[in-house]
Amino acid sequence: MLSFLRSLYDYGKEWLGYLVSYLKNEFLTRHAANLEIIALRSQLASYVCRFEKEKIPTPRPTPAFRQLWVLLSKHLENWKDSLAMVKPDTVIRWHRTAFKFYWKKKSKKLGRPKISSKTIQLIKRVHKENPLLSPEKIHEKIRILGVDQPPAPNTIAKYLPSTRKPPSEKQIQSWKTFLQNHQEEMWATDFFTIPTLTFNVLHVLVIIHHETRKIVHFGVTANPTAEWTIQQFRNATPYGKVPKYLIHDNDPIFCSSAFQAFLQSSDITPKKTAYRSPWQNAYAERVIGTIKRELVDHVIPLNERHLRGLLTEYIKSYYNTHRTHQGINGKTPIPSPSYLPTSAKDTVLEATPVLNGLFHTYKKAA
Repeated sequence: MLSFLRSLYDYGKEWLGYLVSYLKNEFLTRHAANLEIIALRSQLASYVCRFEKEKIPTPRPTPAFRQLWVLLSKHLENWKDSLAMVKPDTVIRWHRTAFKFYWKKKSKKLGRPKISSKTIQLIKRVHKENPLLSPEKIHEKIRILGVDQPPAPNTIAKYLPSTRKPPSEKQIQSWKTFLQNHQEEMWATDFFTIPTLTFNVLHVLVIIHHETRKIVHFGVTANPTAEWTIQQFRNATPYGKVPKYLIHDNDPIFCSSAFQAFLQSSDITPKKTAYRSPWQNAYAERVIGTIKRELVDHVIPLNERHLRGLLTEYIKSYYNTHRTHQGINGKTPIPSPSYLPTSAKDTVLEATPVLNGLFHTYKKAA
């Protein structure tokens, strides 16, 4: 900062000297002005002669000197005859460089408007308390809280230490069209395994609703069987509230005659995916990956009871009620309360920790 002020002082001092010389010449008589011109030219000729013979270093032109000679080249008729330090082409190049710099500044794109420091603090707070959320999720979470004109995901990403690109979607038109036309009455299910602290393997069954992305039901067991799976579906479909279609893979339990007979008696049409085609059951695979990334990768379950308690708190207190989803336009599976719109800098949030602070849910302070 000190060097900048010193250079600015030298720059102004040099221009002030030029201005004083100009005013001085304006008030001198013509005879005195001609004598002074002769004196200055004699000194300049002496310097040029010494420079050519002794090869002394050429003084480096300052920015103020360049600007002065650009102005003289436009208003003085015989300015080339008075120029000795540099060539006339150099002065012309100075003018072109200044012209380019001027239009570069004038044509500079403004870009997106800067966001306030309070908005940045809000973004960093949500990310700090929910480090697994992507910029898109943070944008959706802020928007669902009623923040007026929240920053775009790309803007949010600038203030996060690292971001994760969203996975690409498989573009299979026929299967995609079927899912879109029947998502209101379609469930998907799948198993995944979780090792405990003592290296026992637990099996988790997940059932998800396609339209709302709501986890309808889950079950945990160390020994999955067709009878146990059928009982889980009975628990998930009380009072005959069954889906029309159920998507499942080629797991032996799902393909067993007992489970298929249960689906038929419940008026549920099974849709078995092709071999080695997990993308056909994308919603179930996605929710399993989400549970692993956001819960199991950070907490080691002790036993079956502990894992069931973790999943219950995660699904009921966070996933179904507060976690936003891109597939449903940034909403939550169970609709969240609506808030009056406010600006980001005027928004005050009340946080509630979930899973001992692994995640936080928010509501606006009154």
